[in-house]
Amino acid sequence: MRGSTRDFVAGELAELAELVTVVARELAGEIAAIADLTVGVVTDGGRLLFCGNGGSAADAQHLATEYVVRFQRERRPVAALALTTDTSLLTAAGNDYGFEHVFARQVQALGRAGDILFLHSTSGRSRNLLRATEAARELGVTTVGILAGDGGDLVARVDHAVVVPTRDTARAQELQLVVGHIICKFVEERLDADD
Repeated sequence: MRGSTRDFVAGELAELAELVTVVARELAGEIAAIADLTVGVVTDGGRLLFCGNGGSAADAQHLATEYVVRFQRERRPVAALALTTDTSLLTAAGNDYGFEHVFARQVQALGRAGDILFLHSTSGRSRNLLRATEAARELGVTTVGILAGDGGDLVARVDHAVVVPTRDTARAQELQLVVGHIICKFVEERLDADD
């Protein structure tokens, strides 16, 4: 039993390592472009807005926290906000306008030209994310999709996209968080260098 459990674990880790290799080879350029964009927005005083559903909502909250508090270094806080955390707002918007509007309403209230809206999704088909993208575009907020599979409908509607090439939700979310951490670390090191 121990051998088969160990083989299972090793197989899962090998699968993840293979996907990391593919992402490094095929997506490093787009990730770098988003990292450079994010540094520019933060340096110019813009805000980072994050949204997603389910596990992607948890990633949105996680990453916004890394920017506001810190990731690995002491540095000034970065204006970042997860649009997934206010239960009163989410339930009021869902009740009064419909769940497809819960993020768009917040983008309309909080977003401004020069900000970035990060949309985390493994399907790329959630109506509330699609509506948030529309609201962002109307305000001049840059949109970044951290997606998976074929990118869904979002891939064609965002300004920049990283599409992790897997339909396995768990693997996609694992790599999406890695991408978010890489961008955050890059921003943090650039801020540290500028301070």
